[in-house]
Amino acid sequence: MAIYFVTSNRNKFNEAERILGMKLKRYDAGIKELQSMDAKEVAVDKARRAYAKLGKPLIVEDTGLNIAALKGFPGALSSWVEISIGNRGICDMVRGKGRNAYAETCAVFFDGKTLRAFTGRTYGKIMDHPKGRNGFGWDYIFRPDGCRKVYAEMTMDEKNRISHRGKAFSKMKKYLEGAGAHG
Repeated sequence: MAIYFVTSNRNKFNEAERILGMKLKRYDAGIKELQSMDAKEVAVDKARRAYAKLGKPLIVEDTGLNIAALKGFPGALSSWVEISIGNRGICDMVRGKGRNAYAETCAVFFDGKTLRAFTGRTYGKIMDHPKGRNGFGWDYIFRPDGCRKVYAEMTMDEKNRISHRGKAFSKMKKYLEGAGAHG
């Protein structure tokens, strides 16, 4: 069965294929996302609306950067914040307020009948300034607890082993293998 990953972000697509260990078809449905700080709420809504448009088994995901000192902000709005003020702006927002944060991904599989959501969370800190050359989004400013590097200083395999997205898609992989959905 072919599974579509509904995303306009090639980086997310590449990470998902690598973690799942299967070929996906990328589809940009052009769906406006629900505006919420809750990644699961956004992903479930996106899955239902994408399926209504595509009518084929699909995966969507949404990710948020939740900063403790900002009471969870920006959450799933993090891409908009990163686009508007950049990674330096995010670093500046938390200066003197505390740098604890967690990254969370909710990956959803939906085939029109069964909707399954898989969440992954990684705790860490927001750095003083961006670092690294790999990655995308706020990979340059998020350092997972227990690591010396931000995501953007890691290889894709290093990142996928510990990241929020890696955790969510690893759970999905087990489900898809058990459901026979990848064949």
